[in-house]
Amino acid sequence: MKKIIVLFLMFPAFMQLQAQSEDREAHRERIKALKTAYITQELNLSTKVAEKFWPIYNDYEAKRKDLHRREHVNMDLSNPECISEDQANGMLQEYLDVEREEYVIKKELFRELRKIISAQDIIKLHKLEDEFHKKLIKEYRAKKDRDKTQEE
Repeated sequence: MKKIIVLFLMFPAFMQLQAQSEDREAHRERIKALKTAYITQELNLSTKVAEKFWPIYNDYEAKRKDLHRREHVNMDLSNPECISEDQANGMLQEYLDVEREEYVIKKELFRELRKIISAQDIIKLHKLEDEFHKKLIKEYRAKKDRDKTQEE
């Protein structure tokens, strides 16, 4: 009976966590859609070019995301004083390996994109990625400030 009560009490908490996870995923999808629209518009990609561009770019983004996830898992620096010198050396090597792999996938991206857009547009893409990221952070901070003001 106690198990049933505990499960009954834990169910709403589980549902809340599930809803938060779904909200996060929906939020990520919205950001991805905004980024896609922003880059497509700013690079002035035609439908034909966009059909070739986005699979290449999305593949690059997925590989990059996996690399950063791997780096994040292996670089837990919450308490750097508690790791040995050997562990620190291993972490540094892993960091360098991830950086090298990121260079390789970016080089591959540029090589593939050169087949469909100009080198100038590839440079512009890099700039647009930075601009989008800055706008995203600015919007996040503004929303956080608005929410904070509403609480007061």
